Amino acid sequence: MGGGGRGGRNRARTQRKHFKENRENVWKRSKHDSSDSNTNSGWEPFATQNASFDEYYKGQGIVSPEEWEAFDSVIRKPLPAAFRVNSSSQFCADIISQLENDFMKSLQTEAIDGVEVEGIRPLPWYPENLAWQSNYSRMQLRKNQTLERFHEFLKQENEIGNITRQEAVSMVPPLFLDVSPDHFVLDMCAAPGSKTFQLLEIIHRSTKPGTLPGGMVVANDVDSQRCNLLIHQTKRMCTANLIVTNHEAQHFPGCRLNKNSSDSSEIGILKEQSMGQLMFDRVLCDVPCSGDGTLRKAPDIWRKWNVGMGNGIHCLQVQIAMRGISLLKVGGRMVYSTCSMNPVENEAVVAEILRRCGGSVELVDVSSELPQLVRRPGLKKWKVRDKGMWLASYKDVPKFRRVGIVPSMFPSGQSVIDTTDDEQDIGLGEKPENGGDINSENGIQPPEDPETLEEGSHHPLERCIRIVPHDQNTGAFFIAVLRKLSPTPAIQAKPVNLPRTMPSNNEKGCEKLSNDVIASPNVNQEDDTDEKFPEAASDTDLVQNEPGEAVSEHDPSQPCEENKPEEAPGDKENDLKKAGGKRKLQIPGSRWKGVDPVVFLRDETTINSIKTFYGINDSFVLNGQLVTRNSDSKHVKRIYHISKSVKDVLELNLLVGQQLKITSVGLKMFERQTSKEGTSTSCAFRISSEGLPLLLPYITKQILCASPVDFKHLLQYKTIRYADFVDAEFGEKASNLMLGCCVVILNEGTQASADPIQVDASTIAIGCWKGRASLTVMVAAIECQEMLERLLIRFESVNGTSPQENLPTDVANEVEVEEPNDVLEMDEQETLEMGTAG
Repeated sequence: MGGGGRGGRNRARTQRKHFKENRENVWKRSKHDSSDSNTNSGWEPFATQNASFDEYYKGQGIVSPEEWEAFDSVIRKPLPAAFRVNSSSQFCADIISQLENDFMKSLQTEAIDGVEVEGIRPLPWYPENLAWQSNYSRMQLRKNQTLERFHEFLKQENEIGNITRQEAVSMVPPLFLDVSPDHFVLDMCAAPGSKTFQLLEIIHRSTKPGTLPGGMVVANDVDSQRCNLLIHQTKRMCTANLIVTNHEAQHFPGCRLNKNSSDSSEIGILKEQSMGQLMFDRVLCDVPCSGDGTLRKAPDIWRKWNVGMGNGIHCLQVQIAMRGISLLKVGGRMVYSTCSMNPVENEAVVAEILRRCGGSVELVDVSSELPQLVRRPGLKKWKVRDKGMWLASYKDVPKFRRVGIVPSMFPSGQSVIDTTDDEQDIGLGEKPENGGDINSENGIQPPEDPETLEEGSHHPLERCIRIVPHDQNTGAFFIAVLRKLSPTPAIQAKPVNLPRTMPSNNEKGCEKLSNDVIASPNVNQEDDTDEKFPEAASDTDLVQNEPGEAVSEHDPSQPCEENKPEEAPGDKENDLKKAGGKRKLQIPGSRWKGVDPVVFLRDETTINSIKTFYGINDSFVLNGQLVTRNSDSKHVKRIYHISKSVKDVLELNLLVGQQLKITSVGLKMFERQTSKEGTSTSCAFRISSEGLPLLLPYITKQILCASPVDFKHLLQYKTIRYADFVDAEFGEKASNLMLGCCVVILNEGTQASADPIQVDASTIAIGCWKGRASLTVMVAAIECQEMLERLLIRFESVNGTSPQENLPTDVANEVEVEEPNDVLEMDEQETLEMGTAG
């Protein structure tokens, strides 16, 4: 959701504490100063009352008067927890089976707080039973001991990446994008990454082991710290088809190539460039918003909510959406979505897109898609509220308020120039000459009855989707699906000579809005790892606008000034200094300050040593598809593998002068050995667990098959001497391997002892270190535990025995455990994790 945030300047690197804070329960107040003996230290819920909220949405008619009581009751209750099973996980079927056959039954009759609830159930509208909703709130899951086993299951599987905890309605927008594996997809406001993860799952759908899809995902966010959260979330996907960028969404670079501007041979790229401009088949435009659709999960919004929140963010939303349309290929589909109920942020933005684009963009009717998802049609009529007044059309807006209230907020979108409307030009505190009635609080004369003058839109806005909480016990959400039929018309060229060193009026307004909406940067709203930051940032390094980009007569970068925060006296000077400093190339080979360059690895010596040591088949392409983040090839620590689609984008980015600010790219495939024993091996790089699933089918050396007993012992004891393996032949083969990294595959009885080893989607493998006297697993402890539990459940279901019966007790007593600390020295963040072939 992050496309409008502040640029992350002067912020420290993301720390582990930020992830902890991001998961805090917002239904519990923060602890206050306990010095006051009368302070009640017990739990107190947030107040869930706001008269302005009730008045506004009753007036907008988002639900019928008869439904208001049901709607009002549900939005004041905590939101049920929801999660999605990772369809690309090797244990996807096992997890769904456990949910259906274990937790659904065991939680069926649990009574929580004296109320009997259903437990968990699959969301009926999500394909293949991959999404589930618990009827317990997040607090109940954490505090109730009867749910402890289920809660521990959710935490463990989420941390490993087998499931993603995400609000149910947040899962909807990617489904309406209709993504195919060969599509180029842009997620404009991606952090913290749950929807990006969904998109990657779809891209990788039906991909065979050792192969990559033809498409890719570019995930963007304006805030550098939130980009780190995005990377943390998506790295569990282990994909080579992802680029993470750090830009303002409304100014995302198009990377248009001027073939006469540079000689590609100077940077080692073929002159026959397959891509001349960065365009996308699908765009997810999940914009920053006021977030009042997440009241059930972020109840602190109740006390902060006001009408100006939606009005203030409207212009930025239009800007981002129009930029998304300009980056969309003809025939492509864009989904515009918010977690807000406000028509000014929803239907008004969609209507403005349709007005600006003429007939080049259509609003798609998706009523037949996801038929079990209960949805409401979009509104055709709405009003704008400002300073205590209902405004039916732009002509009702006092002239001195037309800086903040713009025509695109109204259904017709028509602007009015009326020089005779003097009675509405009365300043604050002044009285009209005719002595008529004046709003005493704001000094504004109310317009005529808006009910009799209410405008309606002629666009088919009923094709939009509104999800309201009381229909399926969810949060609220808005979705519009747009298709680009032809190139968009150029209404007016944007000025290219204006410096972008200071935020626009709208950006300043949005920055203040972010403080009004959410005080803490770690408060969740939409996803369990997500939050809405209606912030805006200036990015002085963005390229000038490309020719032909369309803007309307009312540039959204100009209005919304009533939300502008006060500036400190030295702010402009400091910002200019920062802007100037940002242009300096702090890192050799990189255009962006503080960002490592993306460098193609062309060191044939390193590549050949890796291929020889692991016996990598020539059918797996390494040359040209390996990159590093270090321009010094002699000191490369990590090597990343990229797909052909990502390679094309990187080459285009180099040709256009590195317009993309890339914070993460590709799949970590190899890591340099850092231990004393590791530096003495013939290959300086070990296989990363993230890259093992992709590389596994092509490895012909340093690979072994282990019996189920020995495989389980490796997971249990981490280090085992060669003589202590139950299968003596396996121990002998392991001792004969070359010193260094190796791969151990679980032999479930289908693998013959003769070489070569066969690998398919069901193959389970882990990375190990072959030492002089023992074999050591290079897998994090939590992943060892999870893998062990999964295997025990699997063998139990096959053999009809208990898990303990599958482990001979006498073997456990005979195994000698050797401490692996002197074998590998790995940073906690770089600990190699479990690798699988699926």
